[in-house]
Amino acid sequence: MQKKTRDYFNIEKHSSLKPGKWNKITDIEGVKVGHSTLADGDIQTGVTVVMPHENNIFKNKLRAAVHVINGFGKSIGLVQIRELGSIESPIVLTNTLNVGTVSTALIKNILAQNEDIGGKAGSFNSVVLECNDQYLNNLRKLAVQEKDYFKAKENIKKDFREGAVGAGRGMSCYGLKGGIGSSSRRFKISEDEYHLGALVLSNFGKKKDFLLYGKSLSDIMPQKDEEEKDEDREYKSQDGSVIVILATDLPLSSRQLKRLCVRAGAGLAKTGTYISNGSGDIVLAFSTADYITEYDSGDFLQNKILKDRKLDIVFKAAVESTQEAVYNSMVTAESVTGFKGRSRESLKNLINNMER
Repeated sequence: MQKKTRDYFNIEKHSSLKPGKWNKITDIEGVKVGHSTLADGDIQTGVTVVMPHENNIFKNKLRAAVHVINGFGKSIGLVQIRELGSIESPIVLTNTLNVGTVSTALIKNILAQNEDIGGKAGSFNSVVLECNDQYLNNLRKLAVQEKDYFKAKENIKKDFREGAVGAGRGMSCYGLKGGIGSSSRRFKISEDEYHLGALVLSNFGKKKDFLLYGKSLSDIMPQKDEEEKDEDREYKSQDGSVIVILATDLPLSSRQLKRLCVRAGAGLAKTGTYISNGSGDIVLAFSTADYITEYDSGDFLQNKILKDRKLDIVFKAAVESTQEAVYNSMVTAESVTGFKGRSRESLKNLINNMER
C-alpha cells in the first residue's frame, strides 16, 4: 500500500472530517479508476479512466456540473455537461495533444455497448480532460494510442495507484513531481453517512509558492541552491494546469454540484496556487445518488435533493479532499527523468531525506 500524506504528517488538526476507507474517490460506491502508463525514455505519459458507476453510463446518466476556474485548456465534453447538467461518459484523463485519440477510443467503446447511438438515441458526449506534460514527456511524439484507453479501462479498481501513473506520469507540481492524487471525506446529514471524494491530475505551481498545510518548503526542510538550466527557465515562463474530479453519493442537483465545484478552488488555493494566467484549471463534479435513465417512462423525474442550508459540511469536504489530493499526488509519486534528461523529484524523497 502506498504511503500518503497523512502517513508522514499529522494532518488531523487541519481536517475536521475523517477520510473514507480508501481515502480515495473510490470511497463512493461504484466509482473505480484505472491507468495505462507509458514510461520509456522521453515518453513519460499515459491515460487514466474514472468510471462513475458500474452500469451502462450512457443509459444511466448522472447529474453533474463543470466549473472552469481558468480556461487555458483543450478538454472535450464540457459544453454539454454545463448545458444539460448530466454526464453520460466515463471521465478520461491524458496529455494535451492526445485528447482526440483518447476520445476516439472512448467513443468506439461506447458505440460497441449501445447500438442505438446514431439512431434512436442520437449522439454521445465523450469527456476527456488534459494537462500538458511536455517538461518530462516528448509531446510531439503523440505516444498515447487508442489501445491505451482500453488498457486503462481494463485496469479499473477501487484501490488504484496514485502518483506518477497513468495520465499523471509526466506531470509536475510546484516544481516537484506531480500526477494523480486522491482523497475523500465522510460526514453525516441527519442520521445517514455520505461520502465525497476528489481525484486530481496535478500539473501546476512554482516551488516557491508551495504550501503544505500553511508551511512552505523552506519551513519544512532546508533547501539547497540549485543551478537553473536554460530549459527550466523557459518552462517556468509557461503556466501549468490542474484537473479536479469530485464525486459524491449525496443527492445533489446539478446547480448544487456547480457550487461544489467552485469550492475546489479554495482547496487548490490552500496548497499555494494563485491560478496563473495561462493555466487550465477545471473542476467536474457528479453525484451517484440516482440515475437519469435514457428510456424512462413518463415525462417527469422524481429525485430527492439536499436542502441548500445543509451544504456547508459538503463544501468543507470538497475543500479538504481537494487539498489533500494535491498533496497525495506529490507524496505518492516517484521521481521521474524523461524528455531531454529533465527530472522532477518526489516530495516523498525530500521528506525521507529530512527524516534521516
